[in-house]
Amino acid sequence: MTLEQLRIFVAVAEREHVTLAARDLNLTQSATSSAVAALEARYATKLFDRVGRRIALTEAGQLFLVEARAVLARARAAEKILIDLAALTRGSLALAASQTVANYWLPPVLQAYRSQYPGVTIGLAIDNTEGVARRIHDGAAEIGLIEGKIDDPLLTITPFAEDELILIAPPNHPWARRAGRQPDDLRQGPWVLREQGSGTRAIFEAALARFGLAPQDLDIALELPSNEAVCSAVAAGAGVTVVSKLVVACALKARVLTQVKLELPKRRFFALHHKEYSTTRAQQALLDLIGAR
Repeated sequence: MTLEQLRIFVAVAEREHVTLAARDLNLTQSATSSAVAALEARYATKLFDRVGRRIALTEAGQLFLVEARAVLARARAAEKILIDLAALTRGSLALAASQTVANYWLPPVLQAYRSQYPGVTIGLAIDNTEGVARRIHDGAAEIGLIEGKIDDPLLTITPFAEDELILIAPPNHPWARRAGRQPDDLRQGPWVLREQGSGTRAIFEAALARFGLAPQDLDIALELPSNEAVCSAVAAGAGVTVVSKLVVACALKARVLTQVKLELPKRRFFALHHKEYSTTRAQQALLDLIGAR
């Protein structure tokens, strides 16, 4: 049984005439008759009585008409969902983002997305870079936005923005009163750093390697799981740190923290998507908005 057979049966039943139904459906009379005959033969049930030049539903036909109409209505509803999804008038989008991206870069982007596609529901999970990649890998999120590279052959990794890391200190720290720092000065500190697995930590450790240093060469006083905790600890005098300029923009303006001159590499933000899953319209719209190509 096909939807086309049901559509033909309902048209014939409502008009009680094969020729009229065929005309309205833009089908030949023989094709219309054959569709009804195929239903009757397939289920060994007579759906119409032929009375002179007209036809009338049998009792079985009357019962079947109710169900056939319901099935066609559900098919139309399903079709509308696909049309709505294609037009982004409805749908959902499950995102995961690392802390810097989620808290400081992403909010205006989500607002712009919602303005364009108000019918799409957005869910956002916040994790460190490794956690975001794990969520995409496991299918718990559709698109991941991170601040460090991930080596996973199942994920597509596309750059979409650039970020600047800076060295910061509390205003009363000795480094805050000097022109800048040389790489070898970094052995001092003390340091307050993000946890292992964060993009900020990974980029900083890569910078240290270029300076000929390793994490164990530093005086690391604290390792904390959020940018906010790190900045608060630095402001309280626990040490110095390296974070995204996005994170400390307000604190620098308020002079709660001070930027210390040090040449650090810029980093890229990356979008993650699982290679084995197709990209939906809702996902592609976000990737287009952030310029991930």
